[in-house]
Amino acid sequence: MTTSVRTARTVRTVRTVRTAVSRYPVLLALVIAALFMVVPFLIVAVNAVKSPAEYSADGPLSLPDGLYLDGLRSFWERVDFGQKLFNSFLISGAVAVGAVVLSVLNAYAIGIGRIRGRTWVLAFFVLANVLPQEALVYPVYYLSKEAGLYDTRLSVIIVFTVIQAAFGTYLLSAVLGRFPREIIEAARIDGANRWQVLWRIVVPVSRPTLGVLLVFFFIWTWNEFLLPLVMLISNDNQTVSVALGVLQGQRLMDATMTNAAALLGVLPAIVFFLVFQRTLTRGIAVGAVK
Repeated sequence: MTTSVRTARTVRTVRTVRTAVSRYPVLLALVIAALFMVVPFLIVAVNAVKSPAEYSADGPLSLPDGLYLDGLRSFWERVDFGQKLFNSFLISGAVAVGAVVLSVLNAYAIGIGRIRGRTWVLAFFVLANVLPQEALVYPVYYLSKEAGLYDTRLSVIIVFTVIQAAFGTYLLSAVLGRFPREIIEAARIDGANRWQVLWRIVVPVSRPTLGVLLVFFFIWTWNEFLLPLVMLISNDNQTVSVALGVLQGQRLMDATMTNAAALLGVLPAIVFFLVFQRTLTRGIAVGAVK
């Protein structure tokens, strides 16, 4: 009896060791991937606080002797970065909220309401997701001109709300299509109408997924460049990405100011992601459990 117990323990120990050893390559690959993502950001941050003389003498990989903030200050004043930051937050936030609300309404009709031609409607949203933005430039430009919305932040908000909602509708339709019908039937028996079922039952249950979409929509809209470049031509309405691209094209910045611009451009999106990281992780975990 004792021998069998020892044998079982030995087998378990060997299995534990093998499992741990098999995880080392995966862990090493994750560490290497993390370094590939973090190291470029650190290099940009270091060069953003380095003087042009230090950059020319020691190169981009050297550590600065002190904090040189004139590059950050000069870039902020040159492009009126505060206004660009406000525009990006306003557009990205409005698009994220509007796209989530529109996605919920569409997906509720498709996934739970089971409208006629559901397959064709979903195929339309899939097609909208794969269309390149280059194909939308002229139609959007022409329509905004005709509607008197050209060079306004509202035009960009409307366009990106529709674009992001196409993906959100497709994703949420699949999620709500598997929503327990018993819960909905019980709510209807209790006297709840369609709007009450949506806002009091479906939305609270789907809140983790909606949180993930909100974070993604904000970051995706923040990083958009082509359509804001075409639609927003005045300095007062431009976003951060457009300001960075336009100023880079003018070739008026030295290397340290270029790094300062890159740092200021990506830092707000990183901060937003870190603030809502728990929401993103919770939504992915809940989706995995489902």
